[in-house]
Amino acid sequence: MTGEDIDDVDKAILYALQEDARNTSSGDIAERAGTSDSTVRKRIRRLESDGVIKGYSAQVDYEKSGYPLRMLLFCTASIPERGELVPEILAIDGVVSVQELVTGDENLLVTMVGESDSDITLVAQELLEMGLTVTDEVLVRSHETTPFGGFDPAAHAEPDG
Repeated sequence: MTGEDIDDVDKAILYALQEDARNTSSGDIAERAGTSDSTVRKRIRRLESDGVIKGYSAQVDYEKSGYPLRMLLFCTASIPERGELVPEILAIDGVVSVQELVTGDENLLVTMVGESDSDITLVAQELLEMGLTVTDEVLVRSHETTPFGGFDPAAHAEPDG
């Protein structure tokens, strides 16, 4: 499936699921998208099987759950290895995401959470043992997300009149 295969119904589905997948029914999405409930269910299954929808997850407030530190660790890995290292990095206790970067010297962005500075040190040590260089550390105060506006059918609707 390519971006060209994604139509307005698919975009409405993706937007609604990004807003609140847990509390949005296929009927709710169908009403918003102007289609049937069964069409939405079929489209969701297709989007999942095609890998467009990669999964569903909870948005966790790590601070409220006992992990007040969220750090971004900018790392450098050899270019041939960087993609192969992602699963290994994700297996490190405390790491919650890894992004592969394609420009600049830093080519991996590792997000980790912890209770204390020692947690950060342990993750950084494991990254160093894997042959990565940690070039910068950034303490994150807050992290918010929003659904991608390109999927919002309301943003692309033709004005009446």
